[in-house]
Order: sequence, then structure tokens, then C-alpha cells
Amino acid sequence: MTPDTQEPIHEDRVWSDGHWTARVIKNEDDDGWAVAMYLDGGAEPALVGPWTMGRDKKNPKPLDTSAFNTLVKTAKEVIRRSEQQLHAQLNKNVSITVDGRRLRVAMAIVPDEEGATATLSAWDEFDAELARVPVPPTYRLNVDSAQAWVASGFGKPQ
Repeated sequence: MTPDTQEPIHEDRVWSDGHWTARVIKNEDDDGWAVAMYLDGGAEPALVGPWTMGRDKKNPKPLDTSAFNTLVKTAKEVIRRSEQQLHAQLNKNVSITVDGRRLRVAMAIVPDEEGATATLSAWDEFDAELARVPVPPTYRLNVDSAQAWVASGFGKPQ
């Protein structure tokens, strides 16, 4: 372990490798148990899911290496999908053909607590930027709006 990571924990209800921590918790909704996965001591869990009851049908099944590794893999996948979804919401692009040239028109939204901003850009088939203008984050990019923008000479869209 490096000096800035914690020592591994291998307990029945808490399992950690220094980067991920699994905590078996009482499920507030019923009599069962849940497991929460935290990344690097984060305040909010990256994943919460049901956890298996032990043989006595009262206490949770103890964590082990195999279960922990599966939980880490699942939590990483949840984070990855969340990041992909956010990227897709903030970045859109369409391809159009204008005068026989293939262009890609992209819109990128930059979220900000004080007000998001967005830019519209056009790229040729060699990924050379042709134009870039600010647009409101509510701007609707689609094939028609992209073609209208290019036809206007890349002026600020209405």
C-alpha cells in the first residue's frame, strides 16, 4: 500500500482494498441487508444493492474476496455508465453533407452552478475546425438546425 492509502480491511461487514470499501448495512425498507460500495472514502456510495442473509436467516452473509471483487466490478460499471450518460447529455453531434462535403456539427455543454454555457462547432472530414460559436444550452441540435447554421455562413444561430 502507498502512504496515502489505507490498510486493507477484511471484516464480515466491512471490506476494503484501500480504493474501494464495501459496507454491509441494515436495509431500511425491510428486514434484510444491503451492501454499499464507496470509492476512496467518498461520502455517497457509488452502488447500493441487496445483500444475502446468512445461514441463520437473521444476520448478513460475511463479505469475502470473491464477493468484494464482484462488487468492485459492478460499482465500476455503474460509474462508467453514469459518466457515459452524462457525456451523451452534454455532447451531441450530427453529420451532414453540404455541397458534397461531409461535415460534423457538434454541440458541447459545460455545466456550471451559475449557469451552463454551450458552443456549437463545425468540423470537416479531416477533423479541422471550420467554425465555433456560443449558443444557449437549450439549443436543439439536429440535422435541420445544423444545415441551417452552415447555410447561414456559420453565423450565430437564432
